[in-house]
Amino acid sequence: MGNCCTTPNGATQKKKGKRKHNPFAVDHGRNSAVDGGRSKMVVLKDPTGHDIELKYELGKELGRGEFGITYLCTDKSTGEMLACKKISKRKLRTEVDIDDVRREVEIMRHLPEHPHVVSLKGTYEDDEAVHLVMELCEGGELFDRIVARGHYTERAAAGVMRTIVEVVQMCHKNGVMHRDLKPENFLFADKKETAALKAIDFGLSVRFRPGERFNEIVGSPYYMAPEVLKRHYGPEIDVWSAGVILYILLSGVPPFWAETEQGVAEAIIKSVVDFRRNPWSKVSDNAKDLVKKMLDPNPSRRLTAQEALDHPWLQNAKKAPDVSLGEGVRARLKQFSVMNKLKKRALRVIAEHLSVEEVAGIKERFEVMDTGKKGKIEFEELKVGCAKLGFHMPDSDVRVLMEVADVDGDGFLDYKEFVALSVHLRKIGNDEHIRKAFSFFDKNDSGYIEIEELRDALADVVGDNSEDVINAIIREVDTNKDGRISYDEFSVMMKAGTDWRKVSRRYSRERFNSLSLKLMKEWSLQMESQQITTGP
Repeated sequence: MGNCCTTPNGATQKKKGKRKHNPFAVDHGRNSAVDGGRSKMVVLKDPTGHDIELKYELGKELGRGEFGITYLCTDKSTGEMLACKKISKRKLRTEVDIDDVRREVEIMRHLPEHPHVVSLKGTYEDDEAVHLVMELCEGGELFDRIVARGHYTERAAAGVMRTIVEVVQMCHKNGVMHRDLKPENFLFADKKETAALKAIDFGLSVRFRPGERFNEIVGSPYYMAPEVLKRHYGPEIDVWSAGVILYILLSGVPPFWAETEQGVAEAIIKSVVDFRRNPWSKVSDNAKDLVKKMLDPNPSRRLTAQEALDHPWLQNAKKAPDVSLGEGVRARLKQFSVMNKLKKRALRVIAEHLSVEEVAGIKERFEVMDTGKKGKIEFEELKVGCAKLGFHMPDSDVRVLMEVADVDGDGFLDYKEFVALSVHLRKIGNDEHIRKAFSFFDKNDSGYIEIEELRDALADVVGDNSEDVINAIIREVDTNKDGRISYDEFSVMMKAGTDWRKVSRRYSRERFNSLSLKLMKEWSLQMESQQITTGP
């Protein structure tokens, strides 16, 4: 994906009043639709300039995400090759989206120059888009570099981990919590063997003060610390995420894994680190000790970034065992990396089909449900509105739905909560959108993704000698073992282990079960597929 990083939804808020014990709830309480007049929207407070083409020439596309497309960028005066992330203002649908872009820019400006952090060269804003000009990293993603090597060792993992923890330590020293550390957010500067590894994405990062705690669920599931799920966390979560990366670097698999986001969450909460399977028998005791101390579920006991750097294994990174961890580790890293890219490619297709008009349609539905014209929906209005959709539920189930969607706990659904719930449910829950993503891969319209179609679709991310990886993906997704991926199998893959910023809210930790998810998905589908009438 080059330097293209999806800018996330969700902004940091301090919790007021009684905190709801809902570790899987997504905090979108500040979401609001951005009104018309997009050409007059101002995103950046003090951009470097307005017309980027006066200084830079934009070239080929390097990658794209939900909000931005990254292009090769050339400084006209010096010939320097850079990367430019172009963020379309049409994609910034909420005030939170705008705040996220501003915060990312402010944090990149705030952090000092660092050899392992991509630098921001300039910012430009015109009527149509925001442009972020950044250092170009064209050496590929972390896992891709590892699996391309014929010999992967504990010493190599130690070198990578030292760099990652140095980035965390620098961020924390400057009052910045990254909140989304994962292998995809580290790129090599170039293709040389000695290329620097650089952190590239600060879209979820936030400034913090000593002792300050946050409650917003952000990040990616495999790397999320248990206290994030409990909605009470601080910068210690970055050390946990780095510890997860270390576990994967040494073994090829994540420490907390399951087929569904529910299963991953339960594994994270239990925090049982398994050193029994291969290749852990080949890994040094020092390395395992660091993993355990970085993955301590108690954040007050967990190592700080500085303490991790002072650990003997990282202090002596160049002396770590130079014995191969085995071909199995490389193969699993390859599969793990490609599966992430497969899902990302499918999610990109879904995002491209979620239009501004659809968001506007949600506003209409809110206004119809809001019969009292108070700007918020109460329990009775939600019940009547669901009935108008033809979705008749007992009061107890409507009450669950209400509590699930009510972010601030005031007993009402305001417009921001309603939009956030509807939009984010649609991104993964709407079978119509998943169907469009499936069709992207199913080129011959056979109703299946066959091995040739998968090979063609992923040729640019898998590379040479990849039959074992393609076959492994087929085996994992193809549950009925007929050698191809059906729509149902593809849908299960898309809904499993999804980024929790984009899934439906969970009812509560105590009532963590399938009821709320089932209700919300059915409700969302009814909302999108049936027309609400204002008549009796």
